[in-house]
Amino acid sequence: MKNIKFLLWGVLIGISALWFLADDLIPEPFTYFSFRFVVNQYTGILSISLMSIAMLLATRPRWLENYLNGLDKGYRLHKWLGISALITALTHFWFTHGTKWMVGWGWLERPLRQRQRLGQNAGAGLEQWLGGMRGIAESIGEWAFYLALILMIVSLVKKIPYRWFVKFHKWLAAAYLALVFHSVVLIKFEYWHQPIGWVTAVLLTVGAVSALLILFNLAGKKIRYQGTIRSARPLQKIDGLDLTINVPTWQGHKAGQFAFVHALNDTEKPHPFSFASAWDPASRDIRFCIKALGDYTDTLAQRWKANDKLLIEGPYGRFTFADDAQQQIWIATGIGITPFMARLEELAQSTHKQTVDLFYSYRESDPVLIAELQQKSAEAGINLHLRCSAEQSRLTSADIINTVKDLTKTSFWYCGISAFGDTLCKDLCRQGLPASRFHQELFEMR
Repeated sequence: MKNIKFLLWGVLIGISALWFLADDLIPEPFTYFSFRFVVNQYTGILSISLMSIAMLLATRPRWLENYLNGLDKGYRLHKWLGISALITALTHFWFTHGTKWMVGWGWLERPLRQRQRLGQNAGAGLEQWLGGMRGIAESIGEWAFYLALILMIVSLVKKIPYRWFVKFHKWLAAAYLALVFHSVVLIKFEYWHQPIGWVTAVLLTVGAVSALLILFNLAGKKIRYQGTIRSARPLQKIDGLDLTINVPTWQGHKAGQFAFVHALNDTEKPHPFSFASAWDPASRDIRFCIKALGDYTDTLAQRWKANDKLLIEGPYGRFTFADDAQQQIWIATGIGITPFMARLEELAQSTHKQTVDLFYSYRESDPVLIAELQQKSAEAGINLHLRCSAEQSRLTSADIINTVKDLTKTSFWYCGISAFGDTLCKDLCRQGLPASRFHQELFEMR
């Protein structure tokens, strides 16, 4: 989490610093309208820069995962960038249209607009052409802002189903392209000859290409593979589906990673699911255990049957248990057990020197799944701690901490309910655990 916080602040400070090298927030002479102009330039550039990076992250670039520590962290950064862009865009909108309203109300008096004098250089013709496009760019930018505002608000409302969120969110790419045109025309021409302009040009180019990839469904296309459902077993009591898929062209994955899955020729957008099995190149089977958590996953047990064709995109993620800790503590709640099941298979097939304790807390669970978990834990040589919260007390931080031999040589891997993970991380950090040794999958992709 610290990495993405640093990246967010780094982008905000970096773009701001480049802008301050090019202009002054306190213009001379200082008037409301001269201040309004520079604020609009600053907030406009900052907003479109943030949106450009968010657009890049929306394409799910795997080459960025090592820097972000996983696609899940990339999506969290994408969300924060979007919220920051929304705040700066609202400020930009207020200084643009709020000023017009205040003039209409008689609170302000608009100064006479002076004709801009164009230089006698090679760029004068381009500058003149951009000036002629100003009115169109302002209108397009205004309507694109309204569309983006609605779509961003929809994205933040958790009650809206994921499938509708994905469909609405895609059209932010179209709004972004309109805002790129708005920005190119209205950014102060002198900026293009300075570092702020060069960086903005690169970001706009990257963002525009990313937006086109999203609109034409090309993001992630190179790592999509077709598979056939080998078996689909309903998970008793927990209202879920145990899915085994044969994917002949699959290139392999690590335990703890995930993929986006959807049925071939299905209008539904891909949903992310964690692998529940280690990679077996001999069978080329992959497994997912999926819990019904929403309107789409609620119907999978009825919709996905043996021999159905699926598309799998991935693998993604860096929740891969790779560290040098002497002891690893794994904690799972509910369907969060899936990445640990995959890791158990990996450990059973190799030698390991780490001491591993797995805590699994559940209210209801499939008896076949529990029996399999017990067997695989024994084969992998790890210590399994089961806690049924419906029959026993809830799992607490104290229960987990009591099993730690040396906190300085222990790492924690958590997948499950976010609130419990956050509480556990805070409790452990208070005990002296470095935050970097607590690994938590941020599996909320919105």
